[in-house]
Amino acid sequence: MAATFPGVIAFAFMVSLILAGVGLRARFAWIQSALVPASLIAGLLGFALVNLDLSFGLMNSDFTVFAFHFFTLSFMSLVLTGSDPRVGKAPSVVVGGSWLAVIWVMSLVMQAMVGLVVIVLYNYLTGGDLSYFLGMIATHGFTQGPGQALALGGIWESALGIQHAVDFGLIYASAGFLVAFVMGVPMARQAIRRGSHANKTARIDEEFLKGIMQPESKVSAGTQVTHAANVDSLTFHLAILGLAYVLTDQYLEFIQPFANTWQLGGVNLGLIFSHNLFFFHGLIVCVLLRAGIDRLGWGHLIDNDTQKRITGTSVDLMVVATLMSIQFSLLSAYLLPIILTCVAIAVTTGLLCFGFARLLKNYSIERAVTIFGCCTGSTGSGLLLLRILDPDLSTPIA
Repeated sequence: MAATFPGVIAFAFMVSLILAGVGLRARFAWIQSALVPASLIAGLLGFALVNLDLSFGLMNSDFTVFAFHFFTLSFMSLVLTGSDPRVGKAPSVVVGGSWLAVIWVMSLVMQAMVGLVVIVLYNYLTGGDLSYFLGMIATHGFTQGPGQALALGGIWESALGIQHAVDFGLIYASAGFLVAFVMGVPMARQAIRRGSHANKTARIDEEFLKGIMQPESKVSAGTQVTHAANVDSLTFHLAILGLAYVLTDQYLEFIQPFANTWQLGGVNLGLIFSHNLFFFHGLIVCVLLRAGIDRLGWGHLIDNDTQKRITGTSVDLMVVATLMSIQFSLLSAYLLPIILTCVAIAVTTGLLCFGFARLLKNYSIERAVTIFGCCTGSTGSGLLLLRILDPDLSTPIA
């Protein structure tokens, strides 16, 4: 049985670091004021321990697989979550959601172009020969997150021969989480001081700062949809997600032999239907699965709050795993172009999000900080920044 333990211990080590993150957040006021989440603290701590060889023999590569799969699980779980019937058709939600979507797409394109320009200029001024793709993959790390940076970086390495594409993607994704809070939190706090936010009664209480709920709060984590004498409700929700994972895997296994024989615009379709893009196909499967469940009248068997807990857990573990996957040796070797790319993207993304938000009549600062968090870190980062301005999420942004 000893041979079965390395992967389990890697997971246990990664998860246990979150305890340190929670403790440090609750203990130090400067961490609280920056609102750095426990997962980010845990990831930074894990990054240091792994690269200092203080991780029980575990290496950076041992955590890459967790970053990929928890990213995939977070998005599949998000799709399985039903919409809120109270706000789903509200005009403000439709208009605001459309604006957020447009800015997100603009960010996706802009960050790739900025990364390209930075690497071109870096090569020109230093005589270097870095691949331009190592600048362009920044958009997959910042705007799209570590999962897609891993997936597309893997494709670029195997199909295009771009060395270190995966490593650069992970570094950009990790830097994006840092940028979201280093720039986003001060902007949100400045909005509160100016009174430009909509929720004037909002306040950041001790629970929000320390990140630990008081016993009297009694916040529900979800509603039971199955009887405990039959199966635990959380187990039931995980089973649905597991079914979606299996269906996606078998769908790809079935279609890959056919896809490998076809070309589209000079690109082998086998790349599109590879497991590197599992998250994309998983989203499609979950959309169809959720639609089928609702069609059969079984929608009540998926509790939204429970599903959100699964999504949140996956995001937390994805952040930790992403940071622990970074190799310090590679980071130090390419530190200057990485820093230049990250700074350029951080500044231009900030100008894009906050500049275009000035054109909005309602909830401009709320939408600006939310989309900035989404375009640098993840959806979770955007929601955390929104909670600074709207702790009870009373505005229609979320």
